[in-house]
Amino acid sequence: MNEEIDFILDGTKEAMDGAITHLEKQFVNIRAGKASPAMVGSVFVDYYGAQTPLGQVANVSTPDARTISIQPWEKSMLQPIEKAIIVANLGFNPMNNGEIVIINVPPLTEERRKELVKQAKAEAEDAKVSIRAARQEGNKDVKKLEDASEDLKKNAEVDIQELTDKYIKKIDELLAVKEKEIMTV
Repeated sequence: MNEEIDFILDGTKEAMDGAITHLEKQFVNIRAGKASPAMVGSVFVDYYGAQTPLGQVANVSTPDARTISIQPWEKSMLQPIEKAIIVANLGFNPMNNGEIVIINVPPLTEERRKELVKQAKAEAEDAKVSIRAARQEGNKDVKKLEDASEDLKKNAEVDIQELTDKYIKKIDELLAVKEKEIMTV
């Protein structure tokens, strides 16, 4: 019987871990003023007719805090990379010098920083919704157990609530770090 409850708890924990992982990925996409290769991670380039992630056709690096440097494996890819960055609508203006594509990352305005904080808060709230959904699913599975005593079910629900509280707290901590990162000039 305890095995079934452990299985439900593990499944709930796994779903909550997934929500945290997703949140961390979303936070990487929210830029905080510093240039990062992750800023162009969502760009897909037309590589001989196939949509290919930018990282698979070029070396993406950040020589300094305000510049992203993209060096294609093949020189013929300079124009398609530039075009893909513009099409991706990231708000960047790529330039190429015949060898590499250079993106100057403009400093964030106060207004833009506030928008990014709102975006981060929205992502954190989505993660909390996922955590609560996992809690609800776990509790539903516990209630379905037929041969478990009421005490076992209650204890399992308490464990699920403790997991929920722990993960919600972790989301709040991640959000606080991201918010500080965004607002730091």
